[in-house]
Amino acid sequence: MGHQVLFDSELTDSQFLSLKVLIHQKFGISLSESKRLLLTNRLRKMVTGLGLTSFEELCQKIRQNASAELLSELVNHVSTNHTYFFREPAHFEFLMRVAMPEWIGKLLQKNDLDLRFWSAGCSSGEEAWCIAMAQNEYLKQVPNQFRAGVLATDLSSKVLELASNAVYPKESIRDLPAKWKDTYLEMLNSGEFRVREFLRREVVFRRFNLMNSQFPFKKAFHVIFCRNVMIYFDAETKRELVKKFLDNLEVGGYLIIGHSESLDRQDCLQYVCPSVYKKVGA
Repeated sequence: MGHQVLFDSELTDSQFLSLKVLIHQKFGISLSESKRLLLTNRLRKMVTGLGLTSFEELCQKIRQNASAELLSELVNHVSTNHTYFFREPAHFEFLMRVAMPEWIGKLLQKNDLDLRFWSAGCSSGEEAWCIAMAQNEYLKQVPNQFRAGVLATDLSSKVLELASNAVYPKESIRDLPAKWKDTYLEMLNSGEFRVREFLRREVVFRRFNLMNSQFPFKKAFHVIFCRNVMIYFDAETKRELVKKFLDNLEVGGYLIIGHSESLDRQDCLQYVCPSVYKKVGA
């Protein structure tokens, strides 16, 4: 009976405020008052899942021990992971039509065969696999043996596990070109589809928080995808993140964001076409 009373309740003002501050501080996600009901409903599941009896207990647990596991669990409940194969296809076409020909030309001149792409906020992996497919499609025409691959990162260990398993329902691949389906996916007895092994070797999945003050990469990337991630961030958080992306992007490299997003003007950042920006020299 106690459970029933508790789960009809809402987050109090002070609980909502402390969680809102923590979530912004740790993940850069801004939650307005309009998101209070959503947060309440999602955290109910977390309270029961952890065997706790109230929102207050959850808040205390987070305050006392904000471990990586607990924060990962929190972000799994807060963030929305809605994605599918070949979402916003113009971006993959841009890779094959513009970004890859440009970079392959530049790298061949330097005798450098290392192409570096990053899917930041990769969710359950569909975007990263599509980037790898686009790379493979284009590189079939290039005689040199380029080392192409994708680093795919996300904050949520739950979605990274799904991404690494690389098994997807039929509806997730409905927009993928038929030729790509045949080449890169295999159908399982369950009716689901798995990314073929040769492509699975092309993508590395890692847990990573975009709010880290330093990014640990030894070499800059040629293309960074960060699509439909910054919609959760306030203007200042977004500006700081874009600065860090630029620090880790080669001059002439591309930053690709979601079609519903836009970026403020920044030095070194040139608008190319909707949701595509290029890093230019100072």
